[in-house]
Amino acid sequence: MSVDPKDVWTTLPRSLQRQVVDEIAAVLAEMCHEVRTGQSDALGAQGGSLRPSIVSSQMVSHQESLRLQYALRQRARELGWHEADIDIIDTDLGFSAASASHRDGFKDLVARVGLSEVGMILSIDATRLARNCSDWYPLLDICRLRGCLIADRDGVYDPASPNGRLLLGLKGTISELELHTIRSRLTAGLLAKAERGELALTLPVGLSRDPSGVVVKDPNIEVQERLDLLFESFLRLRAAAKVMRMLNSRGLDLPRRDRHGDLRWTHAPASAVTAILKNPAYAGAFVFGRSKTGERRTPTGHSIKKPRPMEEWRIVVKDRYPAYIDWPTYQKIRAILTDNRAEYMRIKSRGVPRDGVLLLHGIAYCGRCGHKMFVRYKGGGRYVCNHLRTQTGAPTCQEVRARSVDAAVAAAFLIALAPAELDALSRARRTQQLSDKATRGAIERQLERKRYLASLAERQFQRVDPDNRLVAGELERRWEAALVELKHAEEEAARERPTAPITNLTLGKALTEKVVSLHGRLPEIWADTGTTDANRKALLRCLVDKVVLDRTEPGTAHVRIVWRGGATSEMAIAVPVATIAALARGEEMRLRILEMARAQIPDDEIADTLTREGYRSPTRPDRVLSITVSCIRRRAGIRVTTPRSRWRHGEGKLKVGEMAATMGIPEKWLRVQIRQRRILLDEPGTGAFLFDDTPATREAVAKLRNHHVDRIDLRSN
Repeated sequence: MSVDPKDVWTTLPRSLQRQVVDEIAAVLAEMCHEVRTGQSDALGAQGGSLRPSIVSSQMVSHQESLRLQYALRQRARELGWHEADIDIIDTDLGFSAASASHRDGFKDLVARVGLSEVGMILSIDATRLARNCSDWYPLLDICRLRGCLIADRDGVYDPASPNGRLLLGLKGTISELELHTIRSRLTAGLLAKAERGELALTLPVGLSRDPSGVVVKDPNIEVQERLDLLFESFLRLRAAAKVMRMLNSRGLDLPRRDRHGDLRWTHAPASAVTAILKNPAYAGAFVFGRSKTGERRTPTGHSIKKPRPMEEWRIVVKDRYPAYIDWPTYQKIRAILTDNRAEYMRIKSRGVPRDGVLLLHGIAYCGRCGHKMFVRYKGGGRYVCNHLRTQTGAPTCQEVRARSVDAAVAAAFLIALAPAELDALSRARRTQQLSDKATRGAIERQLERKRYLASLAERQFQRVDPDNRLVAGELERRWEAALVELKHAEEEAARERPTAPITNLTLGKALTEKVVSLHGRLPEIWADTGTTDANRKALLRCLVDKVVLDRTEPGTAHVRIVWRGGATSEMAIAVPVATIAALARGEEMRLRILEMARAQIPDDEIADTLTREGYRSPTRPDRVLSITVSCIRRRAGIRVTTPRSRWRHGEGKLKVGEMAATMGIPEKWLRVQIRQRRILLDEPGTGAFLFDDTPATREAVAKLRNHHVDRIDLRSN
């Protein structure tokens, strides 16, 4: 359905309205935070997440079987072999015989049998050599060719004889079936336990098991608050890399587990932040089967696992663990992470809002072929649909100039959001206050931990024997390092403490009226020079799902805005073209100009008349420029009887030269500031830049001249 932007907000469900307001409040709070702290965009150090190493328990828990295998040396002596002729191959201890790809000992055995270096193979059980017929029968064939015997506790077998090969073949088949049976039985029990949520999986940091096996939150309050801060910061910043930069800029470490399962505090890498955000255990859910075995293998032969999508997880048991966030919030986090991935063509994601003046980067779609449109900044901002060109070599589908489209979409967005603007601003203020409070609390907790570590290091140093310099020197170094970290934590805490005490205010009638008068601030925030392009894109995406563009005519672009919730708004926008002939009414406008020029009407009056009649210049979507009229008139050879040497301007306006003379500054400096868009002025039809002859304008130019501000906006709107 197509709706007017004014009615978009009323078409959204209440739940979606609350979600949009929360997202806009988070973006506004982040904008206030950036302005207050002046954060830089430098990326922090990146690192990988730790995974626990798997240690085989055979050499620890199955000692009797190990002794029986080494006792085969005595069995070989009883069969008549000399001590010097007996070799033991034990490199495969702790490895399953299901496959020989990762068993170096088995490969060495097969190679030595093939070289006729082995006369008999002894094993506690012949089936222990291989539990896979594809590995077992080639070994039997090589032993038959080289005359090698195979022996176990039950007897000695000759693979070259029919009876020996029959018995060994049966043993190999039974061994393979036995492995399958054992694995099926164990897997069935494991899945049954997982379906109840009772399978003891490795818990992430922040969760632990008490002596009775019940999962509880980590008793360390700092760990709990740091995880709460991480989730709250992501919902506000909406990007894992931004959370990582925020933590590292504040000197806040991230709790992690080492390979022994012990807690340690480390620098926050982006991979660790992402791993915490993606782990469903923090939402209180037990999940089994989050990954699957892929086709790729490691150099050692082990299969590489890759994650499954959420809808393909095998077992999900909710409300099994104590939760840091609820399940809907976890689903929202996963959706944001998926949408942030810059894989536009494969998963149709929008990507993270980035710098760049084009607002529709990542959400612009072609109205002809349906593919996502890319941005091109060369030659002026444009949205270009070149997917078919890059994939099949077909011509470029279409391209649309971005300036007019962005302005129209931004205006529709601000109109649609007007009913919820005041609520979003108030929530943004509350979100910012809660975020600052949580950050200060995290810094105080970290300071408390650093003080304890420094005190512990001091006590350890005081207890050591002074004559034992080897130990005393190391403890002294640790104490000094702890004191340095404590000093840095105290400095960070001092910077975060508010300069004035925060008191609770009661809103009276007068103050309430002032708050209501703040309505209409969002357009001002949108146009403010301190608002970055990434902030504008983030605000726009809170309510706009995508924008479909179609260049229906050379001078007109059809724009369809798809709002969140499914409603759409359609509009036709005039876009710049290269020539007058490309305009829909270009020939009609040319004849009209020649008719008025022959009547000796001045060019500026002709331009004003045609603008009122609905005509436009090729480069201006809303008016006719005097220079357009002048060019058409001169090409037709029409001269004005009383040419004007100067463009006229109204009272109270100063040209660039007049403004420079009034303030006593170089005219060239003013023109450079205008060209570099440090001074923003209205562009009249004459092409001349005009200043308002007011004290406020002169004061603003003086501030820019004295480097008190970086940019001034002197436009009327």
